[in-house]
Amino acid sequence: MGLTIGIDVGGTKIAAGVVDEHGAIIARTHRDTPADSVDATAAAICDAAAELIANHAVEAVGIGAAGFVSSDRSTVLFAPNLAWRDEPLGARVAKELKIPVVVENDANAAAWGEFAFGAAKDVEHMVCITVGTGIGGGVVIDGELLRGAHGVAAELGHMRVVPGGHRCGCGSRGCFEQYASGKALVREGRAQAESGSLAAVQMLSVCGITDAAELTGPMITDAAVQGDPCAVELLDDLGRWLGEGVASLATIFDPTLVVIGGGVSAAKDLIMKSAVQAFEKVLPAKANRPHAPFTLAELGNDAGLIGAADLARRPAVSR
Repeated sequence: MGLTIGIDVGGTKIAAGVVDEHGAIIARTHRDTPADSVDATAAAICDAAAELIANHAVEAVGIGAAGFVSSDRSTVLFAPNLAWRDEPLGARVAKELKIPVVVENDANAAAWGEFAFGAAKDVEHMVCITVGTGIGGGVVIDGELLRGAHGVAAELGHMRVVPGGHRCGCGSRGCFEQYASGKALVREGRAQAESGSLAAVQMLSVCGITDAAELTGPMITDAAVQGDPCAVELLDDLGRWLGEGVASLATIFDPTLVVIGGGVSAAKDLIMKSAVQAFEKVLPAKANRPHAPFTLAELGNDAGLIGAADLARRPAVSR
């Protein structure tokens, strides 16, 4: 199959692009996401795709959507930040565009992008962790995307790591993303500042703010890159949680490679070093088990778009 379109549907923006068989984006467009309207969101997706189809010989469309996607890769069962509930998005868009459409979870699509064209393009088994406000990710085993019986496997951010821990947006307590995400980073940074920690007050100064409520994840990352001790410590703690969680995932999936992406990964060695150290320390049977190396993702914000486009040309990949 030749050219396909990848569409990454976010809470505020719909990014679309024409992608060739080598993973190169040759044309782009975008639309705002009318997140509170199912009909308006579908119309915006179709409008963006139609613009690209008008100028390129496109054979299929792949849509990356945040939420649970059915095993037939067509229906969005639930989306936390959009109005989709049992929404037959794939059939709806295909009917309008008169072209095959595949729908995939956005984190799965991003993981596939890294597997097919990015940091994991030379392996057959990988775990991809996307560390942003929350934690997303995907798993590839024997060159196939793991989707599970109902299409909702690999919700890595909601693996429980602390019984009775912090309440998560999913309703449970102690989920992985409550300890190893941008949300966790900000929570801990604000808590330190509000406790009167002089080191945290100094960090706020480096960030150019005085009110802890204004603190953000990118601010902490930038402060750490500048060498602020409190910010460095916060990222070190996040990296430790990340590494310990990945150690548990490694015992289940036995990956060749662990790929770390998302906004927090901009800290690079400030998070990767502590993540690898924690992983090596707590990995079960570590003396007798191969240790998967860690690497940073390569495709950035385009991973989901590229991955969705490629999955549209690979109907046998996800089952």
